[in-house]
Amino acid sequence: MTVKEPDFWVLEYITITKDRRTGLVVAFGGTDEAADILQRNGGFLPAPGPRGDYHRLPQGLPGEQQRLKATAASHALLAAGPSVHLDSALNALATPDDDHDAAVRYLAHLAYRAADAETSGEIAEILTEIAAPVHGLLPLTREVVVRAWIVGIGLQGTAPGETAEPLAQLGTCVGSMGRAADVILHARNQAACAPRPTGTTAPPNSVQPPASRRR
Repeated sequence: MTVKEPDFWVLEYITITKDRRTGLVVAFGGTDEAADILQRNGGFLPAPGPRGDYHRLPQGLPGEQQRLKATAASHALLAAGPSVHLDSALNALATPDDDHDAAVRYLAHLAYRAADAETSGEIAEILTEIAAPVHGLLPLTREVVVRAWIVGIGLQGTAPGETAEPLAQLGTCVGSMGRAADVILHARNQAACAPRPTGTTAPPNSVQPPASRRR
């Protein structure tokens, strides 16, 4: 007996996401009915593209407005029947726990990638994720510590030189995190420039990545 593959209606599948290069919230796919819902429930605008027409939110909307409009449009589309993928960063109903779990999964994924890396280029990519100057994990964490240090000092009502330990040690910690990021970036650059070995097999990696934690 031959099993017939089910039909997948591509036009009934809509993706709503945020373009990293332009910052625009865009929607791809859908029929005329979906276009009507996007325009009426989310304030999306039709726009021509190199691979066909799409929809986007007006440029310059605040982040919260982008999230609210994208979420409203996605729920209206789901109620009408089409399948919708909404970028998690645009989901106004997402909870902080979702963000935390996503961060834990991301770090665990990096650990697995590091354990399974077979080339210097793969190591360079992982180290870039950790220490990239703007959006690297370590610089972003350092920014959190800096803000916590400044606000913590203000809440204590003391000058930085008079702050009691261990809060005062955060200043030293911030400097150490910056130096650590520099070291990782130097290692990343070295790995990125390393020639690829020919005719050799990388030894098996025995490092076991940490298990993803559960709350």
